Amino acid sequence: MIILGIETSCDETALCIYKKNKIINKIFSQNKINNKYKGIIPEIASKYHYKKIIYLFKKIIKKSKIKIKNIKLIAYTAGPGLPNSLIIGTTLAKTLSLIYKIPSIPINHIEGHIMSIMLKKKKPKFPFISLITSGANTLLCIIKNFNKYKIIGKCLDDSAGEVFDKISKFLKLKKIGGKYISKIAKYGKINLNFPKPLIKKNNLNFSFSGLKTHIKNYINNNKINFKKKSNIALSLEECITDIFIYKIKNACKKYNINKISIVGGVSKNKKLRKKIKNLKKKKINIYLCNKKFCTDNATMIAYTASKKNIKKIKKTLKIIIKPKWKINEKF
Repeated sequence: MIILGIETSCDETALCIYKKNKIINKIFSQNKINNKYKGIIPEIASKYHYKKIIYLFKKIIKKSKIKIKNIKLIAYTAGPGLPNSLIIGTTLAKTLSLIYKIPSIPINHIEGHIMSIMLKKKKPKFPFISLITSGANTLLCIIKNFNKYKIIGKCLDDSAGEVFDKISKFLKLKKIGGKYISKIAKYGKINLNFPKPLIKKNNLNFSFSGLKTHIKNYINNNKINFKKKSNIALSLEECITDIFIYKIKNACKKYNINKISIVGGVSKNKKLRKKIKNLKKKKINIYLCNKKFCTDNATMIAYTASKKNIKKIKKTLKIIIKPKWKINEKF
């Protein structure tokens, strides 16, 4: 079955033609725009989705050499995400659905990230635990089967990804994001031992707001040169990755599951990937998402749709989005 995937939850415009092992994936990233404005501006993000989405759609159709009428299903991200960004992708999905009589279904963005691990050759068998580290989301879930998830740990405030973005802004780096924190962390020599919130046994929730405030105060109360910037970056990476490792070990022990997948943008972090390897000594099987599918993409949306019972999904041409759609909620 040929599936068109559409992902516009935040600041990446992504489309995909998915057919078993054949994937045509196109992404327009707004990183340069975000760096210019020192962060994601929702109105600007939606503006660029509007400008680029038809262009990308034409490109994947041309490259795939597939006629639109041969597409059997359209899968689009309906939430969670920025309302104005979600509307752009949903509108394209419903327009194509109306014109070409193709059924379209909403997909949860977080569910897409969870399922991105299945795009690897080596896949975890059910049940397994998933650590989702995507943008504004940090979650721990038990993946019982396709479409069956149980949240066991959630973020109570700022996510890990948000903290990386905000600290890079506080440090006045030329570019915003965890990638650029990692670049200067390589020059760090001293671990400042930042506080690790919610490090308690049996507590699998996350909280990074206090960590963000602590680092902000440290920056404001000290003269910050490159040496101190690199030490802060190093310490931030150490702190967040240590929290992740601690939560993973506790989750596996508590639920007696020795398989864990790590997905989402922060899962690309080299320090995290290096520390994760040590968990193999604890007899925990680790599954890391392919780096090209860690950040927002439409392939994970199309793949997730391929595992749905389409007959049971209510189809409508109404443009409906759910910006705060939780993984365990029905649409």
